[in-house]
Amino acid sequence: MDVLPEILARHSIRRFSPEPVDKGALDRVLEAARLAPSAKNRQEWRFIVVEKEELREKLKQAAFGQECVGQAPVIVAACTTNIDYRMPNGQLSYPIDISFAVCHMMLQAVREGLGSVVLTTYDEQAVQELLTVPYSMRVVMLVPLGHPAEAPETTTRKSIRRVVSYDHW
Repeated sequence: MDVLPEILARHSIRRFSPEPVDKGALDRVLEAARLAPSAKNRQEWRFIVVEKEELREKLKQAAFGQECVGQAPVIVAACTTNIDYRMPNGQLSYPIDISFAVCHMMLQAVREGLGSVVLTTYDEQAVQELLTVPYSMRVVMLVPLGHPAEAPETTTRKSIRRVVSYDHW
């Protein structure tokens, strides 16, 4: 199994076509997120799939008018169900756990011929109210998902030598 093609093909997509997302493809994207690793395998997450146009439009307003939120036929709100759990190193687990799940989701989206982008710029309280997320939970990320409306620009990445070292900094 080689996942590098999906990794190389993944880009942040911010313009989506109105073409609907196939239910089977969406199910596989969500299954990929469900299977992601999490701290102590706690799986403290909930994914809210938003397909209704009027609700996506309201989410767009909560996301400060970001066009991709209203444009994408699917928005996934990646939420945590436990905001307090800290790993033995003292770090909160939910930002890391949700990041793993969303990364799995995005790679499966590429496999399905779909595009996605991670959004963290939104009024969380407004999103919570729109999606009836309990007050004690957090909406960690929004993930617009759909068919890209245009080919993404290729971005450059730092060389491996600039980001990897062995045995010391």
